[in-house]
Amino acid sequence: MSGKEKARKPNVSVAMTNLIEQVRAVIPFDIPPSQLCDGPCTGCPKKLIEYLDTELEEWEYRIKQDEQPSLGDVHRLGKTSKRIYVALKKNGLIQE
Repeated sequence: MSGKEKARKPNVSVAMTNLIEQVRAVIPFDIPPSQLCDGPCTGCPKKLIEYLDTELEEWEYRIKQDEQPSLGDVHRLGKTSKRIYVALKKNGLIQE
């Protein structure tokens, strides 16, 4: 197998950075607290958004420190982000 034919490993840091950018583009982190706590809730949108923001900030910091996330880390953050997205959608905070 020549050098050109070898499969290149995916750059996991780039995948994590792309995931973080996608999540930040979709989740309404800037929504006013008065809107977050308006009416009955499925889960606590305020706490969910704060938790996800903390997770994203932590990974942004770790990547800047040249820490290499694993594919499992990317998968976990993606799964967590999706669950929070669904909860926010159920609460009417995300419209498609």
